[in-house]
Amino acid sequence: MSTISDTTRNGVDTATLFATLDAVAEQRELAKGQFRVRNRWINGTHNRSTFSDFYVAGGEQQHREQFTADADHPVVLVGDDNGPSGAEYLLHALAACLTHGIANIAAARNVTLTEVTSTVEGDVDLQGILGMSDDIRNGYSQIRVRFDVTGDAPADKLREIVEQSRARSAVFDVLTNGVAIDIDVATG
Repeated sequence: MSTISDTTRNGVDTATLFATLDAVAEQRELAKGQFRVRNRWINGTHNRSTFSDFYVAGGEQQHREQFTADADHPVVLVGDDNGPSGAEYLLHALAACLTHGIANIAAARNVTLTEVTSTVEGDVDLQGILGMSDDIRNGYSQIRVRFDVTGDAPADKLREIVEQSRARSAVFDVLTNGVAIDIDVATG
């Protein structure tokens, strides 16, 4: 059994964190889950996603409120700039997932964080996306992440926390190992 702390560290309820780890260790089926997003085209390249429900811990769950996120291309890429592009959201998802992990892992290791910032950059060549070259990939050719982390632990421990977050990040895993994607089309 994990050692349960009754404190909140870095905004993380460590008692709940350790209780969740223990519950999943005892009932592995609780680990199965599914996140969902629903998207609707608005106009041009503008579209909106909603996030409201998901499945985890053996049942259907609801966010406290429905979240929305608009996406569009910038004007220079024939959009109206009503939101970040999907490719930019991918970078955001990577930064967010890694940061979630850093906060949780630091809390579990009794490290109080002072600040965590990151810059995520992805290199892209539009010739692939625009169909101008089959030799150039459509997506990012390289992604770089830089974290600046401060807290009440030595630099090597803070680096270990970031590394553990990378090792356990769902988004990092999908980006580096790939995942099967099935696309089904209904027409009407």
